[in-house]
Amino acid sequence: MATQLADGIWWFELSGVNAYLVEDDVLTLIDAGTPFDAATIEAEAEATGHRVGEIERVLLTHYDFDHVGALSKLDDLDATVHAGRADAALLTGDEKPRLGNRKGAFQRAAGPFVDTPDLPVEVVADGDTVGTFTAYHTPGHTPGHIAFVSEERSAGFFGDLVFEGSGRLTPSGWAMSHDTDAVAESIRSVDDRVPDFSVLGMGHGVPFVREGDARLADLAADR
Repeated sequence: MATQLADGIWWFELSGVNAYLVEDDVLTLIDAGTPFDAATIEAEAEATGHRVGEIERVLLTHYDFDHVGALSKLDDLDATVHAGRADAALLTGDEKPRLGNRKGAFQRAAGPFVDTPDLPVEVVADGDTVGTFTAYHTPGHTPGHIAFVSEERSAGFFGDLVFEGSGRLTPSGWAMSHDTDAVAESIRSVDDRVPDFSVLGMGHGVPFVREGDARLADLAADR
């Protein structure tokens, strides 16, 4: 069942990964789970009183099998996907993941399970606004990783830049990151720049519904 985190913000707990639905200026999906999560996303959307066909925007924090996989499987989805430049190129198939890096090698291995979605893809850069959200380029987990924060909605979505475990935030680890030094720098940088916000959603773990900015600041202070 979809979990309401705040007014107009829902958490979809999928196959070991999270997605979020936000009633922004248009109905917005943040990340899209694995290729096997399409039916769950459809059911979760209906539980919020919406339908997948009403979604007009997808905010993609990054390209990974478990964050983009259902985009091509949601038959009623007719939305524009917004993603960072480096990761957008992987989603559209214009570029291939780099084999010389552990993250790229993992993405190549998972590639056969991810179909290119028949959806328009728009590149977002650091500081761009999409609806009420501001995009923050936060490379490290992937080169094109983006965090999306809305001051109006008092919510931030940080993809796999950070993980939750036992009520604590941790940074993206070595095994699944493109560059852990960049992860640490991105955490410090985004903490310095984001407005105050309450809800903090991450790709893996249980999202926080209050004091998201303070939790991010605590993590940044440790980097």
